[in-house]
Amino acid sequence: MNATPNTLTLQALSALSQPDFVSHLDGIFEHSPWIAERAWAQRPFDSIDGLHAAMLAVLDTASTAEQLALICAHPELAGKEAEEGTLTTASTGEQRGAGLDQCSKDELQRLRSLNKAYRERFGFPFVVAVKGLSRHQIMDGVEARLSNDRDTEFARCLQEIGKIARFRLDALFA
Repeated sequence: MNATPNTLTLQALSALSQPDFVSHLDGIFEHSPWIAERAWAQRPFDSIDGLHAAMLAVLDTASTAEQLALICAHPELAGKEAEEGTLTTASTGEQRGAGLDQCSKDELQRLRSLNKAYRERFGFPFVVAVKGLSRHQIMDGVEARLSNDRDTEFARCLQEIGKIARFRLDALFA
């Protein structure tokens, strides 16, 4: 996602070619430009709500395989990508904002154990919109969601991805 403040209006965004539109919305959905590519056809957008709704409609009508790929494109919280410094700029800021970069050794061990248990149970990473949550709330959330069935968690991850996208759109057009 673009790290510099946005000066493009929704009206100007709506007038862009599809490649430029997709480029400008890079990172709204983690490593998944296909959502912006398909939402482009719904232009013009007169509000962030309208743009977000169009993008969610693309996600809702995507194949299960595409939805799973999107879920799997999300990094584990305080996982390998965070340790190696390979998170996207947006994910880095979001995880830092939740204090995941400040985990004690015990907290990090607990979170990584929970991430592993979650992935083993469901076959995809735990996804949550971390904005406004503490690292303790996040860990408790993983633990609580481990009791759900796979279909419930699949749907929950997509809902959380929708929230993440909205936070990112709000930041982009702040």
